[in-house]
Amino acid sequence: MSYIGIIITFVFINNFILTQFLGLCPFIGVSRKSDSAVGMGFAVIFVMSMASLATWAVYRLILVPLNIEYLQTISFILIIAALVQLVEMVIMRISPPLYKALGIYLPLITTNCAVLGIALIGVRSDYNALESFVAGIAAGLGFLLAIVVMSTIRERLDREWVPKPFRGVPIAFITAGLMALAFMAFDKALLKNLLG
Repeated sequence: MSYIGIIITFVFINNFILTQFLGLCPFIGVSRKSDSAVGMGFAVIFVMSMASLATWAVYRLILVPLNIEYLQTISFILIIAALVQLVEMVIMRISPPLYKALGIYLPLITTNCAVLGIALIGVRSDYNALESFVAGIAAGLGFLLAIVVMSTIRERLDREWVPKPFRGVPIAFITAGLMALAFMAFDKALLKNLLG
């Protein structure tokens, strides 16, 4: 698959949030305000892209030659945890208000199944190093797109009248469901039409 195909696939067709429903905890938790949503989106882009590249290297250069591929999940989780700790330290140093706004959701990137998902997809799809890296960036961009659109909608919903039982998380899930329906319009036929 071409690099453009990988980008279109992971941003629109197989968006981790809206089509695969991976990583919903930070998606719902951090999408109340656009500022924190953008910060979380860029943190996820960094972690996904670096994790995809690092896990590809560990898998191809260590696990496969030693014939210990069965350790991929645990080794991938350790790599992701280390990257999240790095991101957490950098954000705490550079932008304390963003660090405070992200709160518990920043360390939760470690357990974000979307990050582990893109690492496993890269290995199982037999991507090379650059394809894995591009897939990680594209999956992160898809996360950023979804969380920014969601935060914009939620900010608007905060100014509108919503029935009391639907306020907060319930309307967020309804909104996410409607966004997922909209993303169903993107399918493999779109990719074939765009790339020939």
